[in-house]
Amino acid sequence: MLIDSHAHLDNERFLEDQAEVIARCKEKLTAVINVGYDLASSRRSLELAETYPFIYAAVGVHPHDAKEASGNYLHQIKEMAGHPRVVAIGEIGLDYYYDLSPRETQQRVFREQLRLAKELNKPYIIHNRDAHADIMQILREEAPYPAGGVMHCFSASWEIAQECIKLGLYVSLAGPVTFSNAGKLKDIARQVPVDYLLVETDCPYLTPVPHRGKRNEPVYVQHVVDHVAKLRNMAAEELSQITAENTCRLFNLPIVK
Repeated sequence: MLIDSHAHLDNERFLEDQAEVIARCKEKLTAVINVGYDLASSRRSLELAETYPFIYAAVGVHPHDAKEASGNYLHQIKEMAGHPRVVAIGEIGLDYYYDLSPRETQQRVFREQLRLAKELNKPYIIHNRDAHADIMQILREEAPYPAGGVMHCFSASWEIAQECIKLGLYVSLAGPVTFSNAGKLKDIARQVPVDYLLVETDCPYLTPVPHRGKRNEPVYVQHVVDHVAKLRNMAAEELSQITAENTCRLFNLPIVK
């Protein structure tokens, strides 16, 4: 099995050839989790999941879009999350690199969606960029998380990875682990317990080597698997199977044999 645990196939960069990209996914991948970042993209993710049986949806409001979250946005997310093809709340979190929404607003919307995930017994998908301390403080304060969660496109320290695991979160690795200057991330890839490891593309962003500089797409998750397996002295097929099973366990996907 091979699963891309975080993709954005509804992104405008796939407008011209979305069907062809999805056809390649169907040929090579067991499943794809398509992740929303605002209400509109969450609806598009659900539409993809309704159309293609191997695509599943996550719905939520990204920190960039937190300032646009209307008074009833939680109700709309909750309504979408009731659909059987929606497997998670996300992506949610904090982004202090771009600060496109005020930090106080980001934090409020993050907490609200964490609480919604717990209410619905859904796992959550976290975006964290340059906000490590506040992310972890909020996660500690809002714990526990019976349905679990994942720190997507992990970019923090090994110490934070360990704390995430203690909270029951998975650590997901994406294209940056293949970059030559990603020494610390490679060390984390070696150290994370394999039962807490996921792989993803975050396409169309963060394209792995050897396609870096081009548009990313879900089938390139194979390059992430190959690189991490080499770092861990594992067979790529074994790591692919384990990370796929982890993804199925977290998102309650009905495809584990």
